[in-house]
Amino acid sequence: MRCTLRLENLTKDFVSQRKTTRAVDSVSLDFPAGAFITLLGPSGCGKTTVLRMIAGLEMPTGGDVLIDGKSVANVPPNQRETAMVFQSYALFPHMTVFENVAYGLRLRKVSEPMLKAAVAEKLEMMGLWEMAGRQPNQLSGGQQQRVALARALVMSPKVLLFDEPLSNLDAKLRIQVREDIRELQRRLGVTTVYVTHDQEEAMAISDVVVIMNKGKVEQAGSPEEIYHEPRSVFVADFIGGVNLLAGEMAAHGQVRLLDQVLPIRNPAGAQPGSAVSVAIRPEEVTVGAGPWEGAVKRSIFLGRLTEYVVSVGGQEITAVVHGRRQRLPEGAPTRVGFQEGALLALR
Repeated sequence: MRCTLRLENLTKDFVSQRKTTRAVDSVSLDFPAGAFITLLGPSGCGKTTVLRMIAGLEMPTGGDVLIDGKSVANVPPNQRETAMVFQSYALFPHMTVFENVAYGLRLRKVSEPMLKAAVAEKLEMMGLWEMAGRQPNQLSGGQQQRVALARALVMSPKVLLFDEPLSNLDAKLRIQVREDIRELQRRLGVTTVYVTHDQEEAMAISDVVVIMNKGKVEQAGSPEEIYHEPRSVFVADFIGGVNLLAGEMAAHGQVRLLDQVLPIRNPAGAQPGSAVSVAIRPEEVTVGAGPWEGAVKRSIFLGRLTEYVVSVGGQEITAVVHGRRQRLPEGAPTRVGFQEGALLALR
């Protein structure tokens, strides 16, 4: 069932020993039905607190949570039509896989025939039916994660919530399970909110990425928008590799950088003469050709690509060069340039 999700000025204060800490500060977001939304940011940014307020596990200090246009801010968690997959899986160790998945339906007093059919359907969907009689300690980490997901889906939630669900898996399995989650979400069309601190994970699976910092939303948009059009130094620096070089606004749409006046592709909102940070992604830096002379400070071979750090005009510029070519040694002179339209001026 597809439904919309809206957060209106959502705020959460934690009070301890006469000290008030604002964990979430007036977060307002509006998501379309069936979207896969990822909350991303450093530890302590408020992303998990937002997730828990959507679930009803934390009560907001202010603001509202609306599902299909209806406020659920004062609705108990078991009546919100949400379901959460926890980081720790939270499976009952004394119950079989079947009973773990059936647990929520039993609390709802669903009839036995309907319960068995619903649990069997979800276990088949997860490829776990043959393991229905096993207990959690007889499963791998990836299988336990699938049980936790089946337990959430069997409740037919309007909003599916994930709290860093892959952090306990090894790197290879993490990629496989995240792809499975994304494929399943697309098939079911359930509105999903996913919390992670893993940038690659967020970029790979999301329709919308929400970057949070110190309780506030820095930027929300598609993975492409977040990566290519960051609106602040924080977002540019947090997502992927980036060069942040000291520059100065020149005329409108231009910046003074490395002794030249160059065009930027965004309106920086800064007066001419004011200092700005000029953002350039490493893959948009050219090495071996360009207007500036420099010297290779570091040269790192990474298989399908080579990463260079080049010193130019007292600033260090990181470049990523793909393909097979003769690697420049450290200390070698070289020239550096930027691809057309690569520069962003940020504050």
